[in-house]
Amino acid sequence: MSYHEARLSRRALLNRAANGFGALALGALLSPQVRAAASPLAPHPAHFRPRAKNVIFLFMEGGVSQVDSFDPKPMLEKHHGENPHKAIGKLEKTQFENVGTVLKSPWAFRQRGQSGLWISDLFPHVAGHADDLCVLRSMTSAFPEHTSANYFLHSGLGLQGRPSMGAWVAYGLGSPNRDLPGFVVLNGGLIPPGGVDCFGNGFLPATYQGTLVNAVGAPLSNVAPIEKDPARQTAKRRLADRLNRTGLLTGGNDDALESAIANAELAGRMQTAVPEFLGIEGESAATRRLYGCDSDFGPTRIYARQCLLARRLVERGVRFVELTIPKIDGLDRWDAHGGLVANHGKNALAVDQPIAGLLADLKSRGLLDDTLVVWAGEFGRTPFAQGSDGRDHNEFAYSVWMAGGGTRGGIAYGQTDDWGYRAVENRLEMHDLHATILHLLGLDHTRLTYRFGGRDIRLTDVHGEIIQAALA
Repeated sequence: MSYHEARLSRRALLNRAANGFGALALGALLSPQVRAAASPLAPHPAHFRPRAKNVIFLFMEGGVSQVDSFDPKPMLEKHHGENPHKAIGKLEKTQFENVGTVLKSPWAFRQRGQSGLWISDLFPHVAGHADDLCVLRSMTSAFPEHTSANYFLHSGLGLQGRPSMGAWVAYGLGSPNRDLPGFVVLNGGLIPPGGVDCFGNGFLPATYQGTLVNAVGAPLSNVAPIEKDPARQTAKRRLADRLNRTGLLTGGNDDALESAIANAELAGRMQTAVPEFLGIEGESAATRRLYGCDSDFGPTRIYARQCLLARRLVERGVRFVELTIPKIDGLDRWDAHGGLVANHGKNALAVDQPIAGLLADLKSRGLLDDTLVVWAGEFGRTPFAQGSDGRDHNEFAYSVWMAGGGTRGGIAYGQTDDWGYRAVENRLEMHDLHATILHLLGLDHTRLTYRFGGRDIRLTDVHGEIIQAALA
């Protein structure tokens, strides 16, 4: 039985509550317990004991080069400048077919921490947390272009319209905080190709879609009440509440109506909750420095704010927090088709210290044990140049990492060939990553389903194996 089949709708709960005393008295007599039970975000048990309670997903949109970050390849230096058709052999078709020579990494790799995990100088701050990182070097994608690959990373399907993994998590677990959404996207300034559907609810009720909060400028539209008179605002809410409940009691089972009502109620509570969690000015100066809030580089300050807000959100019980990257003038995300050094150098400068600060802060507060941090882009990049100083898309192998939340730190799992081009050992698919994330949250990916289009659909479709070696 799916979660969807096991839950009572708000309409059914309200009808049960109304039985025996009349619908006209419903608004006055409904208990807080019944109202909470009717909420689609009410928390409910996992399938088994979870290792993680929350997820922070650091989305490195555009595609970080694995051979410049977490997958060292000495062969690239040995054969730098050579014809890749001769040095590497058969090449797969690339997006632009503008193949230059073998391109070594501009950044030196070093063994870090007690574990000796290899990490390049591109991420000097994150490298300080090597013993907490579980690096998956054999991740693959099924798509070589951004939009489809973004959908695939988020929803397990390379097409628009499926629920994002954040929506699945909110659907599967609910949220312990009634005043904030279960799935929040902290936008640093760049919405990825594929748009907000990357964070959508798909066929799940709209309550589970990602709520976009801007790190720069106004965080949300209409957070402050339009009515200046509190009594008038309260009267409007009560009228809307009575009309909504009349619709639920007299209408059919309508998920769209139920979700719209739940979202309106949540929006009202967020008018107080959002300004409170945004108040990073209350954090100590040392904490803000740790994240890089005082950096001379503007994008670092933006991402530092995002990371600090992410910690504040998981402290408040938000199940899934996703961070997009900040906009950097003159760059197109991590999409380094040219100018690799400037592209990856500036993007890393923006996110490296804030991510390290987030890991350190979570750990010092005892939150890393039950907060799963996931770092991933939609694909990797080629070990040979596009033109003279860029790298094209590479879906055949790339690196992602996880930390905390029951993962095994200080390891690298999976292996690519001598060039970092193709996964050759313990090859991983996106469904494996999704299955593992759900498992750490106490959810069996084969049982977390929703009935749609005549069948039970899940995030991992009919695929996915838990990455056992990644578990602590």
